[in-house]
Amino acid sequence: MGTGQTERMHALDGVRGVAAVVVVLYHLTLMARPRLEETAGLWEWITQSPLRPLTAGSEAVLVFFVLSGLVVSIPALSATFDWLRYYPSRLIRLYLPVIGAVLFAVALILVVPRFPGAITPDSWLDNRVASSISLGRIIEESSLLPETYTVVNVLWSLRWEVIFSVLLPVFIVVGLAVRRRPWLAAVVSVALMVAGRVLEVDALVYLPTFFLGTLMAVHLPGIRAWADRVNRRGGWFIWGALAVASVVLLVLSWLTRDIAPAGSSASAALWGLAGAGAAGLIVVAIGSPLAERMLSARLPLWLGRVSFSLYLVHVPVLASVAFLIGDAAWWLVALIAFPASFAIAWLFHVAVETPAHRLARRAGNRVASRHDRVPTPIAS
Repeated sequence: MGTGQTERMHALDGVRGVAAVVVVLYHLTLMARPRLEETAGLWEWITQSPLRPLTAGSEAVLVFFVLSGLVVSIPALSATFDWLRYYPSRLIRLYLPVIGAVLFAVALILVVPRFPGAITPDSWLDNRVASSISLGRIIEESSLLPETYTVVNVLWSLRWEVIFSVLLPVFIVVGLAVRRRPWLAAVVSVALMVAGRVLEVDALVYLPTFFLGTLMAVHLPGIRAWADRVNRRGGWFIWGALAVASVVLLVLSWLTRDIAPAGSSASAALWGLAGAGAAGLIVVAIGSPLAERMLSARLPLWLGRVSFSLYLVHVPVLASVAFLIGDAAWWLVALIAFPASFAIAWLFHVAVETPAHRLARRAGNRVASRHDRVPTPIAS
C-alpha cells in the first residue's frame, strides 16, 4: 500500500469518527425532543435547517454502510484473499464487541433504576430503550437476529453489517460483473434505495448502500485517477460542490418537509437519495486534498479509532443518565452523557474492542493454517 493510499485510508477513519459523533448528537436530540417541541419552532429549527447534518444520525449510519462496503471489499478483490481466514475473523470482530456492549448495557440497567416517571411518556427513551431485561432478550440481541433492539438500541445496523459480511462474495461477484457500467450500476442501486424507502423494505435500502461501497472499491484506481486530474486543475470548486451536493442529498427529506411532509411517499423517495449523498461524501474524502488533511488530523483520527465503541456504548450511557436525572433536565443529561460517552468508549475500545480484534486475527490465522496443513488426497 503506497503513501497516498495510506493517507486516504486515514481520511476514511476520520469520516467514520465524524459520523459516530453525528449519531451521538442525533440521539441527544431525540432524548431532548419532548422539551424542544415545547419551545415554538426549536425542534423544526434544529431538524429542518442547515444544522440538520449535525444531527442526521440515521443518515450517518448510511455513511458507515458505504464505508464498510468499500473497506471490506478492497482486500476481498485481491487474488490472494483468504476467505477461510476472513469469515471467522470478521464475525468475531463484529460479535465480541456487540456481546460486550449488551453486557455493559445490562449492567447499567441493573445498577441505575429505570423508574418510568423519570422520562416523558411515549418519548424515544420510553419506546426504544429497555427499562428492564430478560435472559431471552439478552440472547436475542447478542445474536443480532431480531429486527428491533432495546437493550442496545443501535444494534439494528450491526445486523445489516453481519448480513453484508456473510454475503460479501455475492457483492464482489456482482461488483466485478458490472464493472464496465459503473454509472448504470450506481443509478440502479440508488433507484432500489428509493423503492425500498417508499415500499418500506429495509433490504432494498441497506444492501444497495453497501453495494455502492463495493462498487467504489472495484473502481478505486479509476476514482483516484479522476481525483488526480481534478486536483491538477485546481479542483477546490468541484470538491466543494460535490461535498455540498452530497450533504444536501443526505438530508434532503428533512430540508423539504414543508413540501414533502414526513410519512408521505415523496418524503420517503427523497430519503432514499440519502445513500447517494453518503457515497458522495466518501468520494470527497478519497479525492479532496483539503478533506484528506482535515479528516486525517489528530482529533478525527482519534474519533475514528473509538468510533465503533462509541457507537455501541453511547445510548446505554445516555439512557442511564436520563433515567437518573430525568429528561426534563435534558440539557444537564446532555452535559453529562456526552463527555461520559467518549470516556467510556475509550475504555471499551481498550478493554473489549482491541482484544476482540487480536482474537479475530488469531482465529482467522488458525483456521487458515489448519486448512494449509490438511494433506491433499492422492488420486488413485
